[in-house]
Amino acid sequence: MYTLLSGFYKYLVQKDEYCVLILGLDNAGKTTYLEAAKTKFTKNYTGTHPSKITTTVGLNIGKIDVAGIRLNFWDLGGQSELQSLWDKYYEESHAIIYIIDSSDRDRIDDSKEIFDKMIASQSLQGIPLLVLANKQDIPECMGVREVKPIFNRNTHLIGKRDCMVMPISALTGEGIDEGIRWLVDCIKRNSYLRPPINLEET
Repeated sequence: MYTLLSGFYKYLVQKDEYCVLILGLDNAGKTTYLEAAKTKFTKNYTGTHPSKITTTVGLNIGKIDVAGIRLNFWDLGGQSELQSLWDKYYEESHAIIYIIDSSDRDRIDDSKEIFDKMIASQSLQGIPLLVLANKQDIPECMGVREVKPIFNRNTHLIGKRDCMVMPISALTGEGIDEGIRWLVDCIKRNSYLRPPINLEET
């Protein structure tokens, strides 16, 4: 009887886990974004102060529970020597968050070039894509109206997948909630393409 009840309890509390890659050039604000997301969605979580966040060398991992599922974030380093490692994670991912430093006009073309190379991968075909124009708190930054046409130039690479470009400030938390909830809806809708990983509640 205990085994039956235990199994039923595990069935009730298990969560579907989805893996989300956070990509973008170095200094785009990927790790600050991950900390902001964890702060927004994790009760009593005190994030790392932005002034103490350093450049990611390798991988940062974070998770949040939202809308009945668990999102496992992989924040990958954006330096040119680390970008060659991104594709090792593509097949296991359920969605991509691509972060742009909208205050860095000098590197917007570099970011677009890396973006095109990334979404051209067959391993990412069809999975949801959330493009975030970060650092909207900085005066004279590029708004979505300026960023969106740049990243929509090669729409054939984006294809028919769910895709959204949104303005955010990882520093202030503005736009974090809306982006995550949009992504969750897309991930659930696309789960027939990439089924979740079932985990027991820990």
